[in-house]
Amino acid sequence: MHAALRRQTLADVLHRSAARHPDRLAIACGELRWTYAEFDALVSRLGAGLAAQGVAKGTRVAVLARNSHAFAALRFALARIGAVLVPINFMLKADEAAYILRHAGASMLATDSALAGLARAAAALDTAVQQFLWLPSEGPSDPEPGMLRFDDLAAGSAPLPEAALAGDDLLQIVYTSGTESLPKGAMLTHDAVLWQYVSCLVDAGIGADDFMLHALPLYHCAQLDVFLGPAIYCGASNVITAAPTPENLLPLIERHRITSFFAPPTVWIGLLRSPLFDQTDLSSLRKGYYGASIMPVAVMREILERRPGLKLWNLYGQTEIAPLATMLGPDEQLSKPGSAGRAVLNVETRVVDDAMRDVPPGEVGEIVHRSPHLMLGYFHDDARTQAAFEGGWFHSGDLGVIDAQGYITVVDRKKDMIKTGGENVASREVEELIYKMPQVSEVAVVGLPHPRWVEAVAAVVVVKAGQSLGEAEVLAHCSAQMAAFKVPKRVVFVDALPKNPSGKLLKRQLRQAHAALFDAA
Repeated sequence: MHAALRRQTLADVLHRSAARHPDRLAIACGELRWTYAEFDALVSRLGAGLAAQGVAKGTRVAVLARNSHAFAALRFALARIGAVLVPINFMLKADEAAYILRHAGASMLATDSALAGLARAAAALDTAVQQFLWLPSEGPSDPEPGMLRFDDLAAGSAPLPEAALAGDDLLQIVYTSGTESLPKGAMLTHDAVLWQYVSCLVDAGIGADDFMLHALPLYHCAQLDVFLGPAIYCGASNVITAAPTPENLLPLIERHRITSFFAPPTVWIGLLRSPLFDQTDLSSLRKGYYGASIMPVAVMREILERRPGLKLWNLYGQTEIAPLATMLGPDEQLSKPGSAGRAVLNVETRVVDDAMRDVPPGEVGEIVHRSPHLMLGYFHDDARTQAAFEGGWFHSGDLGVIDAQGYITVVDRKKDMIKTGGENVASREVEELIYKMPQVSEVAVVGLPHPRWVEAVAAVVVVKAGQSLGEAEVLAHCSAQMAAFKVPKRVVFVDALPKNPSGKLLKRQLRQAHAALFDAA
């Protein structure tokens, strides 16, 4: 009894916000609007409907769907009955999604009309999925035959069963993007996620007066748990959309008077390059957030120049830490350009060498963390869990430098450090230099096999529309400003860089696509 009185889980967060702000807009999606009181009541009805279908504490329920009001409601309904959310990247192929379904042991799969074919194909590949739940979309959509219907489950009158929940119960298994290897399932508890919410509210300035636009996929921990979750926790209003394109986002910002928006650098670049950017009333937008991949300093400066009233935050972290770890605030963007900032409220961060000793300021080491945000471990993967927590700290796999004030700059992923002719080259350093060229829209630098250098530096460049740029110009620009071993041996021009839906560059695909570039060298 006393434990229930003191309970703090995700199941309680929405209920408390609804008690404080019953008539405030909680969710807007398409033409749908829910106040906090309506959202809270619907979530309880949906939880009762799921329980009637056999979903119980510990049941893994996977979601393969685009952003919608239904996705948000399902997330909180699962928490109320103690079930475990397993969000799946909808850009995966059927066999890749099936791997996650099998590995997680999901018995129910929620999907929408656009992704129902993929969901059925994945579930058919030797998984434990026994039931499908159809979720309505942002726009008009017809229910899928043979699937349970969200609207039916949320329309019932059965009471919500009382679930014995605790903060250390498993809330979700979030699979890493798997850009380099098979995905790992990070096990996150209610406690981990809620402590992370507190860090977001305090250090990222998320507040009850925010009108927040959620456009990046909710299956990704950044949109789900750095923005939507904390916004519900404090009672902010939320607009959910499934299309993170300039043609959709810019009018939504104007229409809803959006005050707060998160996007990875690739989406910010798309907004800046859109002709709509200067034609749209963006005066309501006060807070801008970026993360998920490194923001080129030139792009950050351009955002501030073109929207001088906007405050920017750089949020850095990863799935395993729920996901926020460090933050660079609005007053530090120009004084510490390119930095990921310092550890947030509930995180302790170091930069260490291979012997777990702190590296001196300016030297490259691995970024490691301790925090109540951290995962329990990787689901059904003791070996990789042990490796991740070696030495009593969580190993991020990111390389960085720390300065005398404790500000961390991410240099690269360990796997993205290019070793060419016995020298180490950080791809980010080369990318930042190339981004200074006004003709460059996007660039990715990778190491490719080379008969002499083992690995050679190569730059893959997207040129701005209406501009022209040649390889010789890029090489001359780099040669004038950096050591010869860092200068790309080749420059390749492409129309677009491969990315996953969270905006992360898929450098593995670039390395595969251009693996033969130096074969004739």
